[in-house]
Amino acid sequence: MSVVVIGRRSSQRRPMAQCAPRRFPQHSSSPPHLMNDRSQQLSVREKIGYSLGDLAANLIFQTLVTFLAFFYTDVFCIPAGVAATLIFVVGMLGAFVFTPIIGILADRTRTRWGKFRPWILWTALPFGALSLAAFNTPTLGEHGKIAYAFATYSLLMLVYVANNLPYSALSGVLTGSMEQRNSLSAYRFLAVTFAQFIIQVLLLPLVLILGNGDKAQGFRNTMALFAAIGTLCLLLTFFTTRERVLPISEQRNSVRQDVTDLVRNKPWLVMLALTILVFINLAMKGGMYIYYFKYYLDANALKQFLDHAGFNRFIGGINSVLTGAGMSALQWPQDAPTSAFSVFSAGGILAMIVGIGFSKRLADGYGKRNVFGGALLISTLFLLAFYLYPPNAIGWVFASYVLHGFFYGITIPLLWAMIADVADYSEWKNHRRATAIIFSAMLCGLKIGLSVGGALVAGILAFYGYDTALPQQSAAVSNGIRLAISVYASLPFLIGAALLALYEIDKGLETRIEHELGVRRQTAPLATL
Repeated sequence: MSVVVIGRRSSQRRPMAQCAPRRFPQHSSSPPHLMNDRSQQLSVREKIGYSLGDLAANLIFQTLVTFLAFFYTDVFCIPAGVAATLIFVVGMLGAFVFTPIIGILADRTRTRWGKFRPWILWTALPFGALSLAAFNTPTLGEHGKIAYAFATYSLLMLVYVANNLPYSALSGVLTGSMEQRNSLSAYRFLAVTFAQFIIQVLLLPLVLILGNGDKAQGFRNTMALFAAIGTLCLLLTFFTTRERVLPISEQRNSVRQDVTDLVRNKPWLVMLALTILVFINLAMKGGMYIYYFKYYLDANALKQFLDHAGFNRFIGGINSVLTGAGMSALQWPQDAPTSAFSVFSAGGILAMIVGIGFSKRLADGYGKRNVFGGALLISTLFLLAFYLYPPNAIGWVFASYVLHGFFYGITIPLLWAMIADVADYSEWKNHRRATAIIFSAMLCGLKIGLSVGGALVAGILAFYGYDTALPQQSAAVSNGIRLAISVYASLPFLIGAALLALYEIDKGLETRIEHELGVRRQTAPLATL
């Protein structure tokens, strides 16, 4: 019996691997490679446990995306131009140094717990500790602040990569079923969205409440809370998951061959570019929103909007109850931009959750590529609309914010599911599995996108003359903020939607790859751990 290399016109044939005694990892009670429906089904407990890892990571990740530039410029008092350089340099270290090293190490990890799960255990405590350190504000001179920010952010980036790269790759080996992966992605990104809700809706109020008006102390206390929650969630992820898809025993990976496979993998190239573009957008708009509410939108118009929406009356009632109970220190802060940012974020995130709920059904019916591209394009149109609104058009801003969140939400579970599909495509085409290096390359793209987008936030502010010493910014700064939140942030999405035309893995090919890999895994011996 022989196997023809699938997907290539060639007369060369590869012999099947000879049968060898099969050994299974100690934590498994049954052969994990069997590709039947029962062995590849994930329990609700395992899906929830896995998703807690993304909740943990995103309590910190969403804080970095949304508030790092603001923390550096307005709390730690680092000049905007310096903050832009710092964010960019550390991001490049994460992309081109930390990520490749961790990816290579993770793909070659062999333990009784699997390849990827141990990394989640090893990094849980350091991740929490460094998250707290990165948002601390020691009393230092300007150069000391810059050095401290660089050191703590660099270490946090290193541990984030060492945690999140294996975590992301873990989704590719929990199950070989693409249907189960779609379901897992939905659980995972519901957790992401919940973390985003906590950060965007509650972080600023928590900073003011826990710091008693002192933002530096508030950030420190809030991050201590998030670090404790995140560490616990990561430990739960480790203890509730199990790796099932293992490499075949004859596979011997070399870094050179892994890289060669990557650059010849057209869907991977498309997804790498798309990942970079998506995260440039997320970092730009995420980091700029707080400035948009604080310096562009009219504070009186925001207050009137909150009055008409009943928010101020609702919060006033809660504050009265807290005062009567002797807990006035926990009152919601009376600050219109902060409250409006929370309300708008809540509306956008709830719409995003609804969009996530539609994602799996649409992807099952029309394919991930088509759904991702269409939803991305529509969401961009609502983002562009922000440029048209004057500072007092609060209702229109809210409507666009919500609609953008809904259509972008449809794409959220699909991105990492498509990356897992690219890993399967690589195995299907090359007869070699290199899950971690593929995910590490995508996380490299993520780091590039975040560093470029985050640096652009501070860089655009510096370019238009942003000055933290001024209570009100100039008209040029306000216009720059409006451009950044709409036109500049839309460009990466538009380019990404166009690139999807080059992505080869449609719904038909997804089904073929899943079936043919299932047949291979039934007959191939497994590597021992």
